[in-house]
Amino acid sequence: MSTIERSIDVRVPVSTAYNQWTQFETFPQFMEGVEEITQVTDLRTHWRTNIAGVKREFDAEITEQRPDERVAWKSVDGEEQAGVVTFHRLDDENTRIMLQLDFHPEGVVEKAGDALGIVSHRVKGDLERFKTFIEDHGAATGAWRGDKDAPPQRNAPRTEEDPNAIAHGAPPVTTAGGIDPVTGRSTVSHDEAQRAHDEGRPLT
Repeated sequence: MSTIERSIDVRVPVSTAYNQWTQFETFPQFMEGVEEITQVTDLRTHWRTNIAGVKREFDAEITEQRPDERVAWKSVDGEEQAGVVTFHRLDDENTRIMLQLDFHPEGVVEKAGDALGIVSHRVKGDLERFKTFIEDHGAATGAWRGDKDAPPQRNAPRTEEDPNAIAHGAPPVTTAGGIDPVTGRSTVSHDEAQRAHDEGRPLT
């Protein structure tokens, strides 16, 4: 599995950048190799791509969506890939977009392209074309501001940030104090809680 991370600053408010990114059917206008995207449902899209002569079709599903913050997705059939894009307000008129892609190159052409950094260069170009697209328009062509939470991570501490997100310079905050990471319920008995209260110590 290969991972690519890129970022770019755009001269539009964060809501404008986010709203435009949810208009998936416009992606062919600025994404190289993407021939067509069809919005099948609110959470599923169908992609047709042609990259270096390799044609593919696959469905992608939105796995997490928070308005003005992030959109995450993964393929559900066909080629194996996933991604997350996050939006960061710099000021009222400027936004930083951070994009992370995880993909599995298949075949000689794709593996060679990955090794030579061609895919990373293409992603950089896609972000630059998105910047031109949204700054020239000055407003989003549409918006879908639905909310979808990330699926729970079993057998792992609950965090404030999705563990697959791009790092923002600080570690995620985990729950503590006798809280089950999956159910969110206390694992401390009533008697233990009462003793802790009487002794003036925190729950552990």
